[in-house]
Amino acid sequence: MPDLPGMLRRKAAQGCRVRFLIGDPDGIVTRQREEIEDVAMTVSTRIRTTTEQLAAMGRTDGLEARFSAPADATNHVSLSVFRFDDEVLVTPHLARQVGHDSPLLHLRRHGDSGMFSRFVEHAEELWSRGTPLASSTPRS
Repeated sequence: MPDLPGMLRRKAAQGCRVRFLIGDPDGIVTRQREEIEDVAMTVSTRIRTTTEQLAAMGRTDGLEARFSAPADATNHVSLSVFRFDDEVLVTPHLARQVGHDSPLLHLRRHGDSGMFSRFVEHAEELWSRGTPLASSTPRS
């Protein structure tokens, strides 16, 4: 997406919560996932690229980033969740597959329970235990 940082700043300025929950680039679960994927663009490289881009954006009200808690690493490394109000895109990463080779589920809220709520609640639980990126240093 062209000018993603600018778009994220504009969305945050309009009141949108923009949150990134990322794994520890130096964590054991990250290393294990890299061995499974066995690709040149490693998970730790993708994490570091994200943290560099976030740092380059500087402090932006409405934009938050956290490292997932070490105890949650195995629950987090195999799932990507992108929420937009009452819609969510979920990629449950399949064993031995890179994320882009895994299915993408487009879920919509149709009530207070169901798949939408389950994935959103799971992501919120992981978020609640994360460590703010600005005050964190990657853990070993």
